[in-house]
Amino acid sequence: MIHYSTEVASAKKNGSPIVALESTIISHGLPRPKNLAVALEVEEIVRSEGAAPATIAIIEGEIHVGLEANELERVANEEDFVKASIRDLAILATKRKSAATTVAATSHIAHLAGIEFFATGGLGGVHRGASESWDESADLLALGNTPVLVVCAGVKSILDISATLERLETLSVPLIGYKTSKFPGFYLQDSGYSIEHRVDTPREIADIWRTRIGLGVEKSGVVVANPTPTPMELGLHERLLNEGLAQTKARGIIGKEVTPFLLEFFHLNSGGESLRVNVEIIKSNSRLAAQIAAAAR
Repeated sequence: MIHYSTEVASAKKNGSPIVALESTIISHGLPRPKNLAVALEVEEIVRSEGAAPATIAIIEGEIHVGLEANELERVANEEDFVKASIRDLAILATKRKSAATTVAATSHIAHLAGIEFFATGGLGGVHRGASESWDESADLLALGNTPVLVVCAGVKSILDISATLERLETLSVPLIGYKTSKFPGFYLQDSGYSIEHRVDTPREIADIWRTRIGLGVEKSGVVVANPTPTPMELGLHERLLNEGLAQTKARGIIGKEVTPFLLEFFHLNSGGESLRVNVEIIKSNSRLAAQIAAAAR
């Protein structure tokens, strides 16, 4: 059921490095027409580091690993692409629907396709107020059960970061800081929480990834936390977060509606800063993921 792009099929045949890329950031995370321009630039970054980009999406019920130019344009421009997590895959395939894949779904499909390395922006996590709403991203469970290395900029600072880190530990998901001992908070380089294990080269990360197999701990994913190179100014971030949280309370926004509201609030009130950081993060993470994939050959 998997359709490979010409580039990805060639890389698989030759045993060349491949990096999986999610499509939700293209269809839902960035505004048009910037979304397509960024998607193309990210793919070029992966190529420049010696790997093949495999942007993953579902088009009319068919899973695509790697997109041809016209397919990437469809993901970027067509309105009928929904968000797909793992639980949605069989339904969308049967109904012949089109969808962009989340971190969880992209990890799952990448593993099915034999791709070990994946670059994304930020992970989903435990949402604020989850003790009452039980709202927790499917990304966490996917990481606990899918052997794919994910390069990210931590989790968005609007989430419950402490609870998210606890869940990653419970799920036995290794967490590595790239050139940092501070867990990044997407918009911020330091969320206020530390990381136990730091590495300073892509080769070290590749070696850790390979060593897992001999130790019999290869069933889960690995999270590489790569801080954004150009963070949002802390004062601006704190002001937007506090104002956004106050708005959720005033409007009675609760549960799973809180996170999308806060993300949109940041987008509308940061003067373009949230968009700028978002773009820089996916570029930086894609480069590092490609370097790790090349080092792991």
